[in-house]
Amino acid sequence: MNGSSQIEILLVEDNPNDVELTLRALKKNNIANNIVVVPDGEEALEFIFAKGKYVSRVDEKEPRVILLDLKLPKVSGLEVLEIIKKDPVKRKIPVVVLTSSKEENDIIESYRLGVNSYIVKPVDFEKFVDAVRELGLYWLLLNQIP
Repeated sequence: MNGSSQIEILLVEDNPNDVELTLRALKKNNIANNIVVVPDGEEALEFIFAKGKYVSRVDEKEPRVILLDLKLPKVSGLEVLEIIKKDPVKRKIPVVVLTSSKEENDIIESYRLGVNSYIVKPVDFEKFVDAVRELGLYWLLLNQIP
């Protein structure tokens, strides 16, 4: 990771197949160049708050968007979301839940905690590529954040 360039996407995903699919979809659509992948909620929080092995990370270089799975080891995606959205500085980072869960409780709780968008991962790869393209175009190119 180049310390001087903007982190475009923080991908929080524990499933290596889903990581590979997401990265392939982003690359296929030429959407993001600087992506950081972390495998669990605990490491996501360390990255976001520049702690642990990320203590030397330049804090001003926030991700432009966080793609967050819900079912994560160590710290759940909902807990990560809650911690981010309670922080007065970090809450401005857009968080998009990208998960396989269609459970109504997960959707309701995600929005209650302040998620910016909730997307269920399509099973079909081409539909997944389309969803990632639209997600990237909106959150990285069209959306303006403070």
